[in-house]
Amino acid sequence: MFIDDEVPLHVGLDAARAGLANLAAGDGLASASEDAYGEGVTELIRVGPVASGPGMSKSVRVRFQNLTERNGSAGLAVRWEAAGPGGGLFPALDADITVTAVDGGTAVLRLAGSYRPPLGTLGTALDAAILHRVAAATIRRFLNDMAAAITHPPASRSAAH
Repeated sequence: MFIDDEVPLHVGLDAARAGLANLAAGDGLASASEDAYGEGVTELIRVGPVASGPGMSKSVRVRFQNLTERNGSAGLAVRWEAAGPGGGLFPALDADITVTAVDGGTAVLRLAGSYRPPLGTLGTALDAAILHRVAAATIRRFLNDMAAAITHPPASRSAAH
């Protein structure tokens, strides 16, 4: 299943690129991924089969490629997959995260990718019924968390207080 979403960044491309690079270099991107994925998995468990109760995986393995730059944008590849017991019952996501200039003072943060619903035909039917909305909400939260970290990096937050 394909998924695509974007959020505006109220910073220029240079600041957006630097912010994305800082998130990827530190643990900010992994932390935002884990927070969003954990919330999404909680929603999946609520709407999933009765067997998806305690003991099911809510931890995620997140892998990123190095930041690349080309033609007025910067981006990296990401893979999310559930780790631990029951990990195969959750979707895996492969996506590209990019920042692109809109104008001199605004950029856009975008995630475009695809995920595989678990459970074969049953998972595909569940995805069409409800799980795609959970995936979209998870991606939106992830992008919003990343946008906040890019536009208000921790150093500037503490300096403001």
